[in-house]
Amino acid sequence: MGTVLQDVRYALRQLIKIPGFTLTAVFSLTLGIGATTAVFSVVYAVLIDPFPYVDSAHMVHMWAMMPNGDLRGFIGLTGSQWRELRKSPAVEDAFLLRSESLAISGSDVPEDVAASYLSSNAFNFLGVPPVLGRGLEPSDAVDGKDPQPVVVLSYKFWQRHFNSDKGVIGKTIQLLHQNYIIVGVSAPRFTWGDGDVYLPLKVTGDPARTYFVETRLKPGISHAQADAALQPLIDQFVRETPKNFPLNRVRIHVANLNDEFIRDLGGTLYLLFGAVSLLLLVGCSNVSILLLARATAREHEFAVRTALGANRIRIIRQLLTESLLLSVTGAALGLLLAYKLLDAIVANLPEYSFPHEASIHINLPVLLFSIGVALGTGILFGLWPALRLSRPEINQVIQSNTRKSTRGASGRRAQGLLIAGQIALTLLLLAGAGAAIEGFLRIAHVRLGYDPHNVMSVGIPVHEGAYTTWAQRATYFEQLRATVAEVPGVTMAAISSNATPPTNGFNTKFDILGYRSSQDQTARLNMVSPEYFPALRIPLAQGRIWNQAENHRAAALVVVNQTFAKRYFPAGEPVGHSIRLAAVHVQAPYSFEAPGADGWLQIVGVIEDKLDDGLSSPIQPEIFVPNTLLVWMGTQILVRSDVPPLTLLRSIQTKINTIDRDQQIGGDARDLDHWISRMPEWARGHLISWLFGAFAGLALVLASIGLFSVVSYTVAQRTNEFGIRIALGAGRGHVLCLVFNSTVISVGAGIFAGILLTLALNKVMASWAAESSRDPYMLLAATGILTLAATLACTLPAWRAAGVDPMKAIRYE
Repeated sequence: MGTVLQDVRYALRQLIKIPGFTLTAVFSLTLGIGATTAVFSVVYAVLIDPFPYVDSAHMVHMWAMMPNGDLRGFIGLTGSQWRELRKSPAVEDAFLLRSESLAISGSDVPEDVAASYLSSNAFNFLGVPPVLGRGLEPSDAVDGKDPQPVVVLSYKFWQRHFNSDKGVIGKTIQLLHQNYIIVGVSAPRFTWGDGDVYLPLKVTGDPARTYFVETRLKPGISHAQADAALQPLIDQFVRETPKNFPLNRVRIHVANLNDEFIRDLGGTLYLLFGAVSLLLLVGCSNVSILLLARATAREHEFAVRTALGANRIRIIRQLLTESLLLSVTGAALGLLLAYKLLDAIVANLPEYSFPHEASIHINLPVLLFSIGVALGTGILFGLWPALRLSRPEINQVIQSNTRKSTRGASGRRAQGLLIAGQIALTLLLLAGAGAAIEGFLRIAHVRLGYDPHNVMSVGIPVHEGAYTTWAQRATYFEQLRATVAEVPGVTMAAISSNATPPTNGFNTKFDILGYRSSQDQTARLNMVSPEYFPALRIPLAQGRIWNQAENHRAAALVVVNQTFAKRYFPAGEPVGHSIRLAAVHVQAPYSFEAPGADGWLQIVGVIEDKLDDGLSSPIQPEIFVPNTLLVWMGTQILVRSDVPPLTLLRSIQTKINTIDRDQQIGGDARDLDHWISRMPEWARGHLISWLFGAFAGLALVLASIGLFSVVSYTVAQRTNEFGIRIALGAGRGHVLCLVFNSTVISVGAGIFAGILLTLALNKVMASWAAESSRDPYMLLAATGILTLAATLACTLPAWRAAGVDPMKAIRYE
């Protein structure tokens, strides 16, 4: 123990004596370890420990799979079907969920509350104890009886609405004029369904009422076995309630809770983790280069120590102690950097691409990872110099001048290899950053086909039991639209039941009068008011748009886009033709269909194409019908204004309350520019581009520092030589060439290796980051940037060498 402390004290004295070396090494490690720790925190939270629920590895979603393998959506079941599902030999248990928007009563403006109604077994199923009180219990919702008026608050809602009051248990909250007793506050990571409040669900026997189902498989049951075991049961449910399964033939596919998130974000996170690992390797190479540069000056010291009896193990231990001190210091500072960087990464993650239960922060596993990285890097960059210095050639070193290296050739080879490795990895990062940035810019500047600026979407949820006929609901929505249009600052308001970009509509089959139908004849169906098109400034290509009177009576008219016209009417005009939509799943009181909606609808106009499926997917055929043709239990109002639209939310809410004092607006009102920036491809491209750019820039700085250190070291070692050459008549240009030539092979080899690496990994990067580019000019630009940086790193020491005073250089030794 005493010798270890002695090694530590000596290492500290050595590092303090050379602050330039120490600060440069610590800076290199801080960047590498900090960035790696931050990205690992996200990887751990999203991919390794995303859910707090008991036995979440066996929890599955039940998807309806299309014949082509696409997943259509979650399968919904009735109450009796849920009970049958729980009896399946493949199923351990299942619970039901229904989501609804409620409002807190008693205030001047209703506050939107996301309510999650859970079956009585849900809290026991999920197994996450609340932080206060209790969860929902089976006694809260007994079959055949109305549920108890109790509520469990989500942790964030408790913080926001009750200011984290620990005395909230037993108090009352009023939701839509009904009092509920608060019995618990859920744990911070319990966010199932993103609910603000959790209420007991009344499970009815109504065959038209379906619920979302969450299932846990029995241990040892694979997904394939579950699919095979549950398919006959789903077939039975389709026969029992065919209206609940519009596809008629439903093929079930079970998937883990995190499968969708892994598909959306997993590749991006692995790519970023690979990038920071490269940055860490560049940082470690930098420290190794610095240690090797110091090796010559210390060979005399270790030769003397060896001559006095120090064995090789003691010298290696001393040198590893110094490198571990550097790495531990770098890790400590890196953790501070990781805290700041992590906040920036989380703020830029695609919003719905990771589970909201994931706790993304610096926790114990992340700290252990950081400690492991510190120890591993300390050994990695310290072992090679330690092995070199632990066997000094005592006679040669003591007899030679202390400034001369007895192992110059081997030392230069080692440094050359490290420099080449740094250059190769840096070029790979630069090329990746260039591709990511170019791909993101392409996404950011894509032609939308509509104008999103100064437009926002305001959600209008309708409460159960309100406006229970088609006429009442259609009239109510029009009243709201007209009232919002009167708000000062609003230039236009339109109803968009399901057509709000950047994604909109749902797929439906249709027939064309006089044409033979095909199996793959589908289009996006959108329900809108006639103001929708001018509000979004979508140009009309042919025909006309239906008017307000036609919208009021749900006229049998449609407008299609150019893609629809070109695909289904390639040889003629679509205007004047008629189509009939496939049967839409109508389930009163959640949706109502206008009389005649199932008949033939005449095409009266064609609009120019606009993006309808995100920012990178091909434009789909679109059908637009009057929003009154099919009204749901809620809609959206698109608001165009001549001021920033979000500033009008309070005025809009006040106006809406003049129509219905219980009507709140959705809690997630945003302008369309914001919706676009939160799209997965936009947010993912933005995240990859700025992080890759930052990591590549840092790697470039570190590689430049490493190259500068090597060239400076070379110049210092050859000062006597340069002085003699200059004294014998060598010009400044000759000396500059000598210095630059000493690095040409290393830099050139690194660039060549980097180009090969970039080409080899191009397919991997493209598959992980869809926004990446294979533009050869990007690789050329990255090579040029790196070459320029290497030239600048060599210029200062080379210029210093060319200006050596011959007399001083000869006396230097």
